[in-house]
Amino acid sequence: MNQPLVSIICLCYNHAPFLREALDSVLAQTYPHLEVLVVDDLSTDSSVAIIEDYVRQHPHIRFIRHRENKGNCASFNEALHLSKGAFIIDFATDDVLAPERVARQVEAFQQLPPTYGVVYTDAELMDEQSAHLGFFYKRTATGQLTPAPAQGDVFAEVLGRYFICPPTMMMRRQVLEELQGYDPALAYEDFDFWVRSSRNWQYHFLDQVLCKRRMHPRSLSQQVYQKGDRQLASTIQVIQKAQQLVRTPTEREALKTRIKYEARHAYLTANYAEAAQLLALLEQEQGMTLTYQVLRVLVQGRVPLQFLRKWYHRWKYGRSAA
Repeated sequence: MNQPLVSIICLCYNHAPFLREALDSVLAQTYPHLEVLVVDDLSTDSSVAIIEDYVRQHPHIRFIRHRENKGNCASFNEALHLSKGAFIIDFATDDVLAPERVARQVEAFQQLPPTYGVVYTDAELMDEQSAHLGFFYKRTATGQLTPAPAQGDVFAEVLGRYFICPPTMMMRRQVLEELQGYDPALAYEDFDFWVRSSRNWQYHFLDQVLCKRRMHPRSLSQQVYQKGDRQLASTIQVIQKAQQLVRTPTEREALKTRIKYEARHAYLTANYAEAAQLLALLEQEQGMTLTYQVLRVLVQGRVPLQFLRKWYHRWKYGRSAA
């Protein structure tokens, strides 16, 4: 069976403490037919010097150095345009790839129909010192996974809940070209990509741990509900896109579930303007139950109940919410 070219797009912004481990994991791939592109988005630490050292030792690495900060979406699109791979991995250089990551996902794609656009997997979670924290999916004694991964047509699933660990994805190039890459107007890409790609493409879950995801306070995922963070505004934009894409009553209900989730979290993190926008969208979708009518009153009055979210996180996770 032929070995298609795979492009690994490595995105770096102030990842100096993690960069060597990340790039070493790319260079250690057992799959031979690789293209490696590294984009530094105007790091202010020693990231550029580290990347330049790797390029000297490994001249096949293509280095794109920004003179202005463009953000993840625009940085990825720039590298995508320069890349040639039939399959693409979006790799943040604070994470780590398992040596067989590319080989296993290419093999999975080759066994799937061409309607499949994404293969995703489980991931190990690690801290800033690379110590093990657990896994993305929790597993019962009988092998059931939480959150339950979905396969095939996952459009309603990605609207209603989170179940994909973003750095585990390998994407078919045709999917990204059809979408014209990521939306550079957004502060983050995951939710938007899932919604837009799953409308026309199928997803496959490969039950293997092929990536280590680093959990640290500076990562984008840890900033999403902080007051004033642009990611929540981007989520609202994606929901508005999704409103135009839903086709079935099941998908509409999943969209309502998503809006309710985001509205609750926006309110409980004192993002009152965004909470009001989300509740307006919920009203458009005819989802304003009594609970959310009460929530709208609380939002309008800016009643501070943030302690409830912190209490919940202490109860469920043994720690305070961000």
